[in-house]
Amino acid sequence: MSDPVISVRGLVKGYGRVEAVRGIDLDVQPGEVFGFLGPNGAGKSTTISILCTLIKPTAGTAHVAGVDVMRHPATVRSRIGLVFQDPSLDGQLTGRENLEFHAFLYGLAAATRKQRIDDALAMVELTERANSPVITYSGGMRRRLEIARGILHYPEVLFLDEPTLGLDPQTRQRIWEYLHGLRRREHITIFMTTHYMDEAEFCDRIAIIDSGRIVALGTPAELKSMVGGDVVTITAQEPQTVAAEVHRAFGIDAHVDDGSLRVEVQDSAGFMPRLFAELSVPVTAVSARRPSLDDVFLKLTGRAIREGGGDSAREQWRQMGRLWGGRR
Repeated sequence: MSDPVISVRGLVKGYGRVEAVRGIDLDVQPGEVFGFLGPNGAGKSTTISILCTLIKPTAGTAHVAGVDVMRHPATVRSRIGLVFQDPSLDGQLTGRENLEFHAFLYGLAAATRKQRIDDALAMVELTERANSPVITYSGGMRRRLEIARGILHYPEVLFLDEPTLGLDPQTRQRIWEYLHGLRRREHITIFMTTHYMDEAEFCDRIAIIDSGRIVALGTPAELKSMVGGDVVTITAQEPQTVAAEVHRAFGIDAHVDDGSLRVEVQDSAGFMPRLFAELSVPVTAVSARRPSLDDVFLKLTGRAIREGGGDSAREQWRQMGRLWGGRR
């Protein structure tokens, strides 16, 4: 196996008495699509900010593209690309002008700059709109242009913070087609966060972070095997009563949320007839399915992942967007 393109050991970040990151060890292999998931406040944005050289860790080491993020932050920045959660394009400039400005900041040679920009625009199918002001672009077009900007200098690692947040399913699917094609052609590593669990299925491996620690790491299939069996969801007017009866009859703890409860069983087909025989209160609906990444997340963190990031996470990435405008 080749050397990891991202390597983290004993990473800690404290803010006074609060530890946002509490001793993370992590390796990401070249060419991986690596997902980083966690509830708001889990330490996800802090970790990524350290990897992207926005903030310094309290303890531990981190290397990105073979470079120490503490000792050589400028070199790290030259080897990574970023697509921010919040828009960071200049709406008054055209798509081409946005890319030209980015290419200038990265010091791309004038002889290759035009070809790189043409190739990037073609890759995201924006050639025909290259000379239109970005303010006239749809949300999906802006996202595609941001991806083109992020890979313009051929980074070794592309960091994506919620790359398709707020986009319709069709546009999300097209962006992922671009990203997978990009990985195949340029052999880059993609490190991403997302709140869409179906999107996380595109990752080769996923790390789930909670309370500053990584609580699980593996392929989507490996993580889903942690739940085991089937997931049965029961809707009832008295969910707490149903949960108590399920625990009494089967020794199973149920997760109750807004009028429904969720239990994990090995054999849902055999469990449901026994369930109806044991319950003394009516239920509205019962369904069974195979485990999803949502179930894994809920099992490990006790919370359901929600769309949208927390205010602190958004502000960190805004700061990073401003930082990249003037520090190369």
